[in-house]
Amino acid sequence: MTDARLPALLLSALSCLALPPATAAEPALPQLEAYTVDESWRQPVEPRRLAEHTWRIGTAGIHALLVKTDAGAVLIDGGMQQAADMLLAQMRDLGVEPGDLKLIMHSQAHGDHVGPLAAVKRATGATLVSNAESAVLLAAGGSDDIHFGDQILYPPMHADRIVHDGEVVELGGLRFTVHFMPGHTPGSMAWTWTDTRDGRPLRIAYVDSLSTPGYRLVDNPRIPRLVDDFRHSFDVVRALPCDLLLTPHVGSGRDDDGAPLTCREYADRSERAFDAELARQRGEGS
Repeated sequence: MTDARLPALLLSALSCLALPPATAAEPALPQLEAYTVDESWRQPVEPRRLAEHTWRIGTAGIHALLVKTDAGAVLIDGGMQQAADMLLAQMRDLGVEPGDLKLIMHSQAHGDHVGPLAAVKRATGATLVSNAESAVLLAAGGSDDIHFGDQILYPPMHADRIVHDGEVVELGGLRFTVHFMPGHTPGSMAWTWTDTRDGRPLRIAYVDSLSTPGYRLVDNPRIPRLVDDFRHSFDVVRALPCDLLLTPHVGSGRDDDGAPLTCREYADRSERAFDAELARQRGEGS
């Protein structure tokens, strides 16, 4: 057979392949308006010790946590994209040089929490830990977000380690357990670990958002089981080992008077807000 006949034969074979019938394109999901940045998200805070190994850094409105161990340090979340230099300076103030940071973890893959992590990763060489759902959004730099489209972008980054639900990440004798809690994002996570305070064990739970900021909950073509995901995650949060609750947005973990919530109270409060929004979207009680 001559080479000249190959292209024609290939085209003929391809034309014979059975193709699925054409269907109407799925209508585009209307994208939400991206968040408005609150001034407290930019306002640095003085590092504050929460437990023997755990420090709060970051800004007044958004948590970033630094956990120091004998084998190096762990950073959990970072805040807005512009925060990278601030975080590195805060870490130095606590005696953590760039090379001392060994692990970077996060709660969700929205730009107001992972925005600076690519820069911090480059500066430190730390291992970025994520899950499969979040890793896709991290690699895309936040583009094609299910709810916000391309409105919340940040420098893309590669996850070095993918964890599964319930997996333990260990460093310097501290064990961080990941709990998947999809809803606010498909890859939302909570992290729990036991530190000490005043000589007593302290079970810390860093729990992602449970809010639905304008989300389409009913018949969402991108996430058909979104309501089920939230229901599951409310139960996950209620069951966490939780002496101290921390949330990515500082105010979310507090009641109307500013008092800290328990994990159960946080889940119950979030579920009540969720139920009210779900009823509104379903047209119930109107």
